[in-house]
Amino acid sequence: MSILNNSFRNPVIPGFNPDPTIEMRTVEPGAGSWASTLRYRPQEKRWYLATGVFQRYRPGSDERIFPRGFYVYTDNIWDDAAWSEPIYFDNPGFDQDLFWDHDDKVYLSTTVRLANRRPDSKLKDFGIHISEIELETGRTLTPPQLIPEGGTEAGHQEWVFRSREGVYGPWEAQGKPLWYNGPEEEVQRTGHADIFDDGKGNWWAVFRMYIPGVLIAAFVGVRPVKDDTGRYLEPQMGRETFLVKVDWVDDWPVFNEGLNITLNTPSRMPIQQDITLVKPGDVKWQADLTRTDLEMGWYQKNTPLKRFYSFTERPGYLRLYGNCYDLSSPEAPAMLLRKQSSYAETFQVKLQFNPRKQSYEAGIVLWWSQFSYATCGLTLHERLGEQTLTVVSRTPTGKAGEMAFHYLDLKTPYNEDEVRRILPGDTIQLRIEAKPTEYKLSCGLGGHESSFCVDAKDLAVMPPVGGAFCGTMFGIYAFGRWEPVLDAADFFDLNIRAT
Repeated sequence: MSILNNSFRNPVIPGFNPDPTIEMRTVEPGAGSWASTLRYRPQEKRWYLATGVFQRYRPGSDERIFPRGFYVYTDNIWDDAAWSEPIYFDNPGFDQDLFWDHDDKVYLSTTVRLANRRPDSKLKDFGIHISEIELETGRTLTPPQLIPEGGTEAGHQEWVFRSREGVYGPWEAQGKPLWYNGPEEEVQRTGHADIFDDGKGNWWAVFRMYIPGVLIAAFVGVRPVKDDTGRYLEPQMGRETFLVKVDWVDDWPVFNEGLNITLNTPSRMPIQQDITLVKPGDVKWQADLTRTDLEMGWYQKNTPLKRFYSFTERPGYLRLYGNCYDLSSPEAPAMLLRKQSSYAETFQVKLQFNPRKQSYEAGIVLWWSQFSYATCGLTLHERLGEQTLTVVSRTPTGKAGEMAFHYLDLKTPYNEDEVRRILPGDTIQLRIEAKPTEYKLSCGLGGHESSFCVDAKDLAVMPPVGGAFCGTMFGIYAFGRWEPVLDAADFFDLNIRAT
């Protein structure tokens, strides 16, 4: 039976959705493409995407190389091959956005450090700056001018200012943010808002998007969970996409009826969300292995120098050939990732892998960053003078860059002394079970199993360089220690189920 509600559940797009893939070699955690902005010009029937790519981002030592951003455009957003080459801006910064005024002048806004910042300042001193630009070349036409802004990261706030004169002000303000979700609320760090008209005269706020003929209000936020001491953990989902309604009162936008953002959100009309119909055990995603290339929703760490997977060498399987980079490398290992989108779900896959060398390994990964992850896989290990297929694990310790390494035996719950030997050609079942504050990784074969648990607080740690915005991902991997893997790792029956 269909049930309609006068409220809906946020986030409307669960899990972190990274920005578009761009050529990136050894960017640090949290760096890469930030806050891409998509705009549509009905007059041209053209889409513009503006962004910037951080290569080095080290807030701990206050070392940030602000990128010169760029934009690309397309007249057919459904054709991946139709995008233009990038056109770079002169102004440095991040969170780039383009604005077309009524006189067809084009303005670029970016967030960057204040030019007159005191040399001994201990503050970030960021501010939004705006310049008129020549769109065809990206050239700056007017000096960057500071305009109002509303905070970043844990201090994210949304403010609104208006001007009757133009983009340089003067600006009117209300003296308070549209809302502010503090560090003790169920939704936190809300920001990056855009607003839009849904075509029926209703205004909404949503995350980083623009729809033809309407202005979008978008924002991101996080929904952390508490540990057994009542302390909020670093949010494993990363930044997620939230939606709220917007009303206009005296020509000012009012978000969410003026209330702070919550997971249960007032709607404009009775609605039914598909996410509310999902039951434990339901398959939320199943990998399509009939394709010739990856479907949407797969992610790679950085940009590989060459392709390491195949759907066609062994039809019905996703075949990986490990490269010479392990998962702690700042380079691009042979690893494919899917975002975690719920605090209660299970990622599972079957694997066949017959390595000829002890330096070869393949399996599943619970990914946070190159400095913190957990793995459960297969390798060769010498026992009593004989090389045998063995389960190998890595678990995060709560300290960035430190993982505990173990060889594991497959046993039954009824007889701890009975160890199942893994033979060439065997199919093993690998699984990651997610719960709000912990994960369970396991490997099974014919009623025998080995498993271990990972505390979320030990996984979700800040890296020594860069940051952690992306949340947790599930994935598959293969690597050779300083050499390519000549034996294929064949994965199949990959899915995510609700639990």
